[in-house]
Amino acid sequence: MIYDPQKFLLIAGPCALEGEKMAFQVAEVLASLRDKHAQMTVVFKSSFDKANRAKAGSSRGIGQEAGLKLLAKIRDTYGLPIVTDVHNPEQCAAVAEVADVLQIPAFLCRQTDLLVAAAKTGKPINVKKGQFLSPYEMEFVVDKLRQAGATEVWQAERGTTFGYQNLIVDYRSFSIMRQWAHPVIFDSHCVQRPGTISGQSGGDREYIPALAAAACAAGADGVFIETHPEPSQAISDAATQIPLHEFPALVERCLRIWEVARG
Repeated sequence: MIYDPQKFLLIAGPCALEGEKMAFQVAEVLASLRDKHAQMTVVFKSSFDKANRAKAGSSRGIGQEAGLKLLAKIRDTYGLPIVTDVHNPEQCAAVAEVADVLQIPAFLCRQTDLLVAAAKTGKPINVKKGQFLSPYEMEFVVDKLRQAGATEVWQAERGTTFGYQNLIVDYRSFSIMRQWAHPVIFDSHCVQRPGTISGQSGGDREYIPALAAAACAAGADGVFIETHPEPSQAISDAATQIPLHEFPALVERCLRIWEVARG
């Protein structure tokens, strides 16, 4: 088990792997947060392949082979558990050899074959609630994973589609989804504005601190927030990543609110 109900769960890292220097820069900050706060579980997240891109020519990342080698190096160097996306059933076994947690992207959360293959690896699963689902429907997603053998499931609340190119977080979701007896985390992708910048996702990162704080007060078990040394230069989700120099203060604020909410 990676998740400890007595600890605040932080999933963080750059949206996509771009190279060793940048990834290590982020991992060093995350390792420092872990070492400073014993009441926090810190998991490094980054994607080797951004398969769901709006435009055919958009950068997808460094690929599976190079990406898994880099993620393994981060894990071994900093002692951080690793979570990364899987997009098809065939990837799951290979990714599970490196990653400590497999992540199911929001758009794929109802893909039964993918859920079953991920669960059968025996690794914890972080499954994002699709933008098209109510929190109540996550019961069936969790059931698929449990029936396939998953024992540790994390649920990520990343907002629900509200009209065009906008997402809204219903803060009742944290209480509703916890009914399935698995942790629920806030996902900063809820500030995305899909496809608003010439076929690329835009977003409003300035709202992340307030939304994340509210989630911790509303009963979230942790947060998933992406961070990058220079977000404007990121190859993916440039508008929704927190600048790395601002990240520790944001996390520590969320931790304090989580502690108060837990009594």
